[in-house]
Amino acid sequence: MLYYLFRFLEQEWGLPGAHLWGYISFRSLLALVLALIISAWVGEIFISYMKRKHITEEQRDEKIDPFGRDKVGVPTMGGVFIIIAILVPVLLLGRMRNIYLILMIITTVWLGVLGGLDDYIKNFRHKKDGLRPRYKIVGQIGIGFIVGVVLWYSPDAKIHENVTVERQNTEVTVTHKSAPEKSLKTTIPFVKNHNLDYSDLVSFMGKYKDAAGWILFVIMTILVVTAVSNGANLNDGLDGMCAGISAVIGVALGILAYVSSHVELAAYLNIMYIPGSQELVVFMSAFIGALIGFLWYNTYPAQVFMGDTGSLTIGGIIAVCAIIIHKELLLPILCGIFFIESLSVMLQVWYYKKGKKRGQKQRIFKRTPIHDHFRTEDSKLDPDCKYLWKKPKGVVFESKLTVRFWIISIILAALAIITLKIR
Repeated sequence: MLYYLFRFLEQEWGLPGAHLWGYISFRSLLALVLALIISAWVGEIFISYMKRKHITEEQRDEKIDPFGRDKVGVPTMGGVFIIIAILVPVLLLGRMRNIYLILMIITTVWLGVLGGLDDYIKNFRHKKDGLRPRYKIVGQIGIGFIVGVVLWYSPDAKIHENVTVERQNTEVTVTHKSAPEKSLKTTIPFVKNHNLDYSDLVSFMGKYKDAAGWILFVIMTILVVTAVSNGANLNDGLDGMCAGISAVIGVALGILAYVSSHVELAAYLNIMYIPGSQELVVFMSAFIGALIGFLWYNTYPAQVFMGDTGSLTIGGIIAVCAIIIHKELLLPILCGIFFIESLSVMLQVWYYKKGKKRGQKQRIFKRTPIHDHFRTEDSKLDPDCKYLWKKPKGVVFESKLTVRFWIISIILAALAIITLKIR
């Protein structure tokens, strides 16, 4: 809204300094600072309110969390003020006619409501299991379907494909097609000709391959949104971990969105030029600021937990942003921690069921998701169960484990960015 206001004031009244609102760097940094302030300010009010209403964490199972007694009485549903801190700066500073920004806002509200329903059932109706898993999956599939279909049909969701020109002196230059067009291409990491066209995967469909390619793209969008959203949800188990890791991922996605929106940088990096994706930089800046503000209260010992309201929304935001800039295949690297958390759960279930068929109790890890493995005491393990991996013998303290996961995420984020040049 402020963008349009100051553009009007500049054009009609020649207001000095109004041109600053046209710079993406100015609006992005302002969004980050504003989101951080709102998150910290609203967070204090929110925590006080939740404590007065006695909407707090109940006693945790000490077998799962040896430090659980320290978390009793801590308010949850902190994702509410993360969402507020994201949306307010975006609505104020973003260009609201931008289709990508609209999709990000819809995703935030949709998954915020979905996670909020789960937290509401757990905390207000005192049903420990919360929203039934199938309803969560349906909600995640729903927003994935909407995003995929909108990107398919919207006339504003177009790119300029990169064109490589090789000269006789072996010099290689990259330009972009002059006319924007709908594209099913996405970036593949570590591959020289690093664009994959979804329609090529269904080339056997003949003249229908483009339509089949878009259907495949929608299915891929659904899978990515569901997987990353659930991965973030599984990762939300230690004070400050999910918020810190997500902020790091947000920085990487903000950089990728910026270079994708800059015609010269896109040519230099040999990636698709996506007009309008610069507004994602404003959104991701607000996302980073909101998470940093949340960390003010969520670092060990936590004063508030984000709940599913926050974790489902965070994962969905990351997934949709990556899909919009055609970098969804980078997510296994960029969201490596989320991927490992999800994979550890699937492997644990598979291995346990495999042993059960033979009448054996067996597990790969002490507990899953994988972060729970490192904070489970050997004395709490089932003596009748065989564990493949029991190291370390002691318990890794929560704050140390969180910082180590942050460090790994920083390395993965850096690796995801440099894959643009490593081919």
